[in-house]
Amino acid sequence: MKRKTLLLAGFSALLTLASCGSTSSSSSATSSNSVTSSGSAEIEEVTVKDMVGRDVTVVPGSYKKVVCIGAGALRMYSYIGDMDILAGVEDIDNETLSSRPKMFDSVARPYVLANKDKLKTLPSCGVGGPQNQAAEPEKILDCNPDIVISLYEDVDKENALQEQLGVPVITLRQGNDGVFSQTTYDSFTLLGKIFGKENRAKELNDFIQNDINALKEATKNLESEEMAYICGLGNWGTTNQFMTAQNYAPFNVSHIHNVVIDLPKDGIQKIDEEKFVALSADMDKMIFDAAAIKNIRGTGFDFSACKAFQTGEVYLQMAYNAYYTNLELALSNAWYNAKAVYGDAFALDIEKKTNEITKAFNRAELYSQIKECPSSFGGYQKIANPTEFFA
Repeated sequence: MKRKTLLLAGFSALLTLASCGSTSSSSSATSSNSVTSSGSAEIEEVTVKDMVGRDVTVVPGSYKKVVCIGAGALRMYSYIGDMDILAGVEDIDNETLSSRPKMFDSVARPYVLANKDKLKTLPSCGVGGPQNQAAEPEKILDCNPDIVISLYEDVDKENALQEQLGVPVITLRQGNDGVFSQTTYDSFTLLGKIFGKENRAKELNDFIQNDINALKEATKNLESEEMAYICGLGNWGTTNQFMTAQNYAPFNVSHIHNVVIDLPKDGIQKIDEEKFVALSADMDKMIFDAAAIKNIRGTGFDFSACKAFQTGEVYLQMAYNAYYTNLELALSNAWYNAKAVYGDAFALDIEKKTNEITKAFNRAELYSQIKECPSSFGGYQKIANPTEFFA
């Protein structure tokens, strides 16, 4: 089994990095100091609790080679960490490979757009993609990482992988509400601690929370009794007009009335066609997620009963999920949802706002690249001729 060692001046000590297997979900960290015999050098070990409750011993700021595995792991790392120390990439994120999962190639994933030149130079740490959701230890070892960031949430498998690799495996999580969730902020904070990027993590968390508060404030006194329907949420390959959510965070923060209110549970889910038709007459505004368009076009579905189609109040937001959640676009979508519902009462330059958000997350203004992706269909827009658009 491969092990990583740390050499301290004055004597050599082997430090085995392994999990303690805790099941507690509370956040905590403890540290101990190892000092050279002369007392002139010090190295600090810290035990952190990852986002699935595992206790993992790390040495913050010491890592030189990182690998990210699982849907969303590289995206979250890219927001906080140094991409120059990325030692490998899943095939799905390296667009130069001919044999690889390609289902997301046409859709905007800002973390790929911002880092594509870097990603195409790296060796494979696994295939990745929705059909390959299992760690590939041999490929990971070939990248020789000294730490692994994962979004797999099986505690036993993560412990086994860590033992096999001989390096820390840190599991992150997004909350159920993604960019609107404390769990997501806690993952960023954890990344900041591990990689010595505490200031960056705080900067991003502060930006998100300030931006959400600004949206709440900007919409709190706008009055509209119009009901909105969000559709096309969920998995990229299967989502359509029936995939929606009640208690939808982007609507909640901008005080939008959701036409969907009486489902048995919250979260993204499919409603049946009968339910959709029953709601149609009350759909003053319809907002389609770009991820759904390819699964609706050409089906011949009749939207004529939908009030929004009758009045021309149909809008397009950018893809919410594509190899897990586009967190920066989820935030930008919330602003655009407010513009769609409140119209001229809500002043918004969506290109400027999206660039502000992607610069905060991805360190680059990306709206022009986002709207050029084939499955962005030209970017945020009021769909001028919905019947023709979906034909």
